[in-house]
Amino acid sequence: MPTAAALTADTPPERLVAFRAPPLRAGKAHIIKDDAEALAAAREVAARIAETAIERDRERRLPYEELDWLSDAGLLAITVPKAYGGAEVSSGTLAEVIALLSAADGSIGQIPQNHFFILHALRLEGSEEQKRFFYGRILAGERIGNALSEIGTKTAQDHNTRLSKDGPVLRLNGRKFYCTGALFAHWVAVVANDDEGRSTISFVPRQTPGLEVIDDWAGFGQRVTGSGTTTLDNVEVHPFSVISLKAVFDRPTSMGPVAQIMHAAVEAGIARAALAETLSFVKKHARPWKDSGLDHGYEDPYTIAGIGEVKIRVAASDALLERAGRFSDIAVADPTVETVAAASVAVAEAKVASTEASLLAGSKLIEFAGSRATQTQFGFDRFWRNARTHTVHDPVRWKYRAIGDYWLNGINPPRHGAI
Repeated sequence: MPTAAALTADTPPERLVAFRAPPLRAGKAHIIKDDAEALAAAREVAARIAETAIERDRERRLPYEELDWLSDAGLLAITVPKAYGGAEVSSGTLAEVIALLSAADGSIGQIPQNHFFILHALRLEGSEEQKRFFYGRILAGERIGNALSEIGTKTAQDHNTRLSKDGPVLRLNGRKFYCTGALFAHWVAVVANDDEGRSTISFVPRQTPGLEVIDDWAGFGQRVTGSGTTTLDNVEVHPFSVISLKAVFDRPTSMGPVAQIMHAAVEAGIARAALAETLSFVKKHARPWKDSGLDHGYEDPYTIAGIGEVKIRVAASDALLERAGRFSDIAVADPTVETVAAASVAVAEAKVASTEASLLAGSKLIEFAGSRATQTQFGFDRFWRNARTHTVHDPVRWKYRAIGDYWLNGINPPRHGAI
């Protein structure tokens, strides 16, 4: 089996234990070279995904094939740095790719978020050896699922899962939930505290003995994200597969803004799609209220005004998302206390706007389209359900406070992945 490259005479003894990687993913993934190609590929794949979105949601049909489309198109490697053969797209392009996929299917748009989150942590904290190895696997189309959050801890950012030394190797023990994408992954990124209480990320091959991914996600929205349980029973981990998560937030880095802009992009995409369905359905099918004296539903002045409001909210969400991308790129290029804080606030503003736009657009779609729009054949309820489910990932009410404190009192937001 293949081993990690570049182990030298200077390699610490604990690293000399053979690192055995699973076989490389079968099939050939396209290598995307720049932002324009990434956006073109996203539009093409999103169009295919949209064709079966209603049935996939209704039947809870897990998107194994669709995730292979993303891998084959090279879309899961677009953030790999150019020095390692990737496109290294801008934060704005990454957000737009997520939004395009989310407009096609909100569940599929969410799945790559943690994949890219982990890749950014690798960029910030990985060794040269780790980057060469794992970026190479990603360029081959391999996918990373997450095992980050847990149920039953004091907060969603606390972890009972442990990574402990066992001679020359390490062992993972714990239980995770909200493991988005783990069912479809080649690698599961597990967050755990080490023997000194420091937060770490371990890259664990999906088929490793002792690691079990359970399909028990039963949310009323985002139904096919695979966000269920992962259990870890004495799972062996090689030190080569571990990076520090603690270090990512101990200093000013772009980790928080990059993580959060993708969440905002999921909601922005859902909002766009709900608005597009509203316009199409109202034009074709909505009937006027009998007291209006009008011939067509699209002539109703209240419907017209309401759609105007939704359009403004969606456009504002898109504009703030694009602006947040520019701030995030500054933080990526020059991570200081000031640039990271400014990017975090800009992304928080985009997240507030996308949350409100997606919930409004999903609800108003049913209201303006009328009773016929509630028929399950149209699947219009999925927009609000997906938005409502995804938007509780972290509370927007705290973002309002962080934004206000920054602009009014000059207080920087906390450095973590949820602001």
